Amino acid sequence: MSRIVPLRAAVDVAIHGAKAVGLGQALRDGLPVPDGFALSGPLVEAVAAGDEDAEAEVIAAVAALAAPFAVRSSAIDEDGEASSFAGQHLTLLNVATAQALPEALREIWWSANSDAAITYRQKVGRFSRPSVAVVVQTLLAPETAGVLFTRNPVTGADERLIEASWGLGEAVVAGLVIPDHFLLDREGRVRERRPGYKTVAIRPLASGGTVEETLPPQQVERLCLDDAQLAELHALALRCEAVHGPDRDLEWAFAEGRLHLLQCRAITTSGS
Repeated sequence: MSRIVPLRAAVDVAIHGAKAVGLGQALRDGLPVPDGFALSGPLVEAVAAGDEDAEAEVIAAVAALAAPFAVRSSAIDEDGEASSFAGQHLTLLNVATAQALPEALREIWWSANSDAAITYRQKVGRFSRPSVAVVVQTLLAPETAGVLFTRNPVTGADERLIEASWGLGEAVVAGLVIPDHFLLDREGRVRERRPGYKTVAIRPLASGGTVEETLPPQQVERLCLDDAQLAELHALALRCEAVHGPDRDLEWAFAEGRLHLLQCRAITTSGS
């Protein structure tokens, strides 16, 4: 069993988790996913236990990847159709060096074994101890980021729902802002656009970690996506559906003028 593989080589959910396998498939199909590595659950657990050989294995493998890093849980039963575990397992952004990865892996492992995460697991009928695989990718410094649902998760309507804000998408996911809101029909036509109230943006710090930057007044209610970007997001939604099937929950970012796919999972239908 390969304990750490390039992300595009992640093919076994039982080893590297659904998030890593989904992103690996997206890379193999030419979708614009930042490159990275998939770390198996046993390797992450060994690092969490202080195994120095496991730490050295991670550092040596990931040293070839451009820093800084985004480090995300890819627990083996995460990102299913019935339970996404969104918000339960820690994501660490802007881990500055490969040498800092072992501590990041320990934090993520402990987050998946926290009281809150275990309670959520029991709520959705999972009573086994989690195997916490992890995805490590080069971190983007986006101008704009957010989420896209290929079907409206609130009404069930066959339309694209997009929520977006300035900076890293965690401002949207964590509810730090009221994001801009867009609805597109299946042909990509904009049916609704509503400015949010975006007072902060999460930005990476040069020293590692992130900061909540207060935005100037002119950006607070200014739409952060134009029609060309919305068209790119619609095209990305079509490509993701072609690869992964319908009813997808995407995380995305525009960095240096290019659109990147950060996550593509099934829309959670129950147990959330």
